[in-house]
Amino acid sequence: MFGKYCKDAIIKREPFREQHLKRLKKLKDCNILVTLGPTKCTKYLFGIFNASDEYQLRDLIEKDIYWKKGIWITYDIYPWVQAF
Repeated sequence: MFGKYCKDAIIKREPFREQHLKRLKKLKDCNILVTLGPTKCTKYLFGIFNASDEYQLRDLIEKDIYWKKGIWITYDIYPWVQAF
């Protein structure tokens, strides 16, 4: 998935960061989350998830505190096929 952060996301995310990271750790421990993080410019985010389908992934994204609080403002899902 690719997404976009709100303006001044680094500052605005601070009150929610610990809750966000704890949830991501749980998803990682369950092998649902492969990786997730900001691009170097901090305007965009990139993530790889092991989701059964697009609906499950949308649910995972939209339950995140960053989505609920407007830190993530848009996202797009791009299913991919591992070549090797």
